[in-house]
Amino acid sequence: MSPRITLPRGVAMAQQTMLDCDVARVQQPDPHAAASSEATQDAPPVLHRARAQTLPRIRAMAQPIPALVEPQRTRPPISLVRVAPYRPRDRERWARRVLNIAVAAVGLVLASPVMLVIAALIKLTSRGPVLFAQTRVGLDRRSLSHAGGNTRRHIDQGGKPFTMYKFRTMRPARPEDQQTWALPDDARVTPLGRVLRQFRLDELPQLFNVLMGHMNMVGPRPEQPTIFVYLREQIEGYQWRQRVRPGITGLAQINQGYDTSVNDVRSKVRYDLEYIRRQSALEDTKIMLRTVPVMLLRRGGW
Repeated sequence: MSPRITLPRGVAMAQQTMLDCDVARVQQPDPHAAASSEATQDAPPVLHRARAQTLPRIRAMAQPIPALVEPQRTRPPISLVRVAPYRPRDRERWARRVLNIAVAAVGLVLASPVMLVIAALIKLTSRGPVLFAQTRVGLDRRSLSHAGGNTRRHIDQGGKPFTMYKFRTMRPARPEDQQTWALPDDARVTPLGRVLRQFRLDELPQLFNVLMGHMNMVGPRPEQPTIFVYLREQIEGYQWRQRVRPGITGLAQINQGYDTSVNDVRSKVRYDLEYIRRQSALEDTKIMLRTVPVMLLRRGGW
C-alpha cells in the first residue's frame, strides 16, 4: 500500500480550480445545436475535444514537497589507513647530526692509538682480517601513513641495509654458517676477542659508520637481516626501532648486556621505544656519558 502524500493548501486549491474549468469546457452545449434541437434530437451528441491548457505558475508549486525530499545527511569521513604512532622519518635535526659527527670525529682522534694496537694484536693472534664487516638493517624511511604510491619495497627487509664494521672477535665464519647470536661460552670467540667484548672495544670502528651517515652515536642497535625478520614476527612493535637511525650505544645497551635469547630482545625493545619517544640531543648526551662507566666496569660484557 503506497503512502498518502498531503499537498500544500495552495497547490491543492489551484489544481481543483483548473480541473473544474476543464470539465465545464468539455460539457458546455453548442449554441447552434440548441437552435435546431428538434432536428437533431435523434442524432448522437457531438463531444468537443478538450484542449490541453498550460497550468499557470503558482508560487506555491515552485516549492518542493517536503514529503518527497530526502533530507541530506552528513557522513563522517572514512579513513582506510591507520596512522603510524611513530613518524617515518629520521627525527634528528641538523644540530643533532652535527653533534654526532663531532663526537665521532673526536672519538676517532682520541681512540686512534688504541685502535692501532688492537688491530696489530688481532693480526698477530689469529688468522683472518682485522675488521669484521657485516650487513645490518638500518633506518627505515618509508612512509606508511598515507595511501597511494609505492610505499613498500618488493623485498621488505625492515629498513635500508648497510655494512657495519667491528673489530673481529671470532674466527672467520664459513659461507655455509647461519646468522646466530654469540653465546658467553661460544667456541668461535678468540681469547683477545673475549677481552674486547668485555670492554666493548670491538665497537670502535663503528665511528666510521657514524661519519658515513649509517648510524648515530646513540640509537637502537642494528640487527642482522635474517634475525630481524625472525624477531619482527616474535616481538610486537619490534619494527618501530627502525624509525630512527641505529646507534653504537643506547638506552638498552647501558641497562642490559648482549642478546642471547628472544626474551632479552623483548626487554631491550621496551628501552628502545622509550628512547624514541623522548629522543633529543640532551638525551643522547646523557646516554653517552653513562656509557663510559659501562665500558670501564665491564657491565654486561663477556
